[in-house]
Amino acid sequence: MTAEIRAILDRLRTPTDNVVTRARRMVEAHVPEDRRGPGWDRHWRELEAYLELPGQWPGKAEVEEDR
Repeated sequence: MTAEIRAILDRLRTPTDNVVTRARRMVEAHVPEDRRGPGWDRHWRELEAYLELPGQWPGKAEVEEDR
């Protein structure tokens, strides 16, 4: 097994706290590469970055209370 494949497998085995990264892995397991549009990677990277920004993100209950 090459080091490149081993690194990929290690990333897949290592759970991440970023829920967007976990969601991306689940979605990519079902969407073939040839069906992914031209901004696929950028879209996911942006979502992952937003989640990692410092600050407090409101939960659904908090947003509904503000209405």
